[in-house]
Amino acid sequence: MSQAPAVQYKQLGTSGIRVSVPILGAMGIGSTKWLPWALDEEKGVEFLKSAYDRGITTIDTANIYSNGESEKVIGKFIKKHNIPRENLVIITKCHSLVGKEVSGMAFLNPALNDERDYVNQAGLSRAAIFNAVEASIARLDTPYIDILMLHRFDAKVPVEETVRALHDLVTSGKVRYLGASSMHTWQFALLNHVAEKNGWTKFVVMEDEHSLLYREEEREMFGYCKHNGIGLTPYSPLSGGALSRPFGSDTLRTQIVKGTPWEPTYSDADKAIIGRVEELAKKKGWKMSQVALAWSQSKVTAPIVGVTQLDRLDDSILGKDFALTEEDIKYLEEPYEAKAIRGYS
Repeated sequence: MSQAPAVQYKQLGTSGIRVSVPILGAMGIGSTKWLPWALDEEKGVEFLKSAYDRGITTIDTANIYSNGESEKVIGKFIKKHNIPRENLVIITKCHSLVGKEVSGMAFLNPALNDERDYVNQAGLSRAAIFNAVEASIARLDTPYIDILMLHRFDAKVPVEETVRALHDLVTSGKVRYLGASSMHTWQFALLNHVAEKNGWTKFVVMEDEHSLLYREEEREMFGYCKHNGIGLTPYSPLSGGALSRPFGSDTLRTQIVKGTPWEPTYSDADKAIIGRVEELAKKKGWKMSQVALAWSQSKVTAPIVGVTQLDRLDDSILGKDFALTEEDIKYLEEPYEAKAIRGYS
């Protein structure tokens, strides 16, 4: 294995906590029963160790990933390899429903919320948040969560109830920092406003979708976060892998999602951008993924990469030599056309 560039660590906005660049996304670590291309426990534990050995110390998971198995694998990685807890930054999320079985995506079935065993297990009520955090801590087998993310906004619960519950978790020591993911800017601003007005804990990070193929968060969310000293850790910086290979390339993932609601579609503008990433990669002698991630790192604190192969992990660690010029950035961005908001409503 060639020596990978040194991992960088960046301060998350104006908060004191620092995260690794990149952040390792753990949606693909947990169980193949939930996600066909996921790493099961044994492979997942060793992959996390490989990432840690390379200097990646920040892991982004969620309670719904493999219905809790992702968190369990992270906990087993820490225990098996005796990783000092203070060396890691673990991010997990609450909001959506976690299934009782490993298989199946319970969060896509809202009818379950009215079943006896699932009442008060989803959403952002005080009860649901406390239940979710206790469950995550138990699965992670750790006394605290570094950053707790609201996976989505919950319009059914008073914002004051949600933010007060989060503040109480911070003061209890079970959670250290707060973040949010995938919501309208006005919703995120409201959460922070209520926290500030009441002297409660404010949010330090926003995790939303952002890549060369999806830049809608730049309209308002990025400006709001930068003005308020809030870190940006976007997911899907490679747009599900589309920016890491020539357009039309077939992979296990593209085969699995073909014909499903998750099969992506690409506009002419998207195809042009992918083509320019490929062109620039050849010109610089880089991988396509390195071009896309270098662009992402020029815009945000740290992108989240959901890789599950060691060579792709190494490609995701960019040293200081992987810098794009202003002309490169302009060339990559030029074909972009606005898209409809996705991922939340």
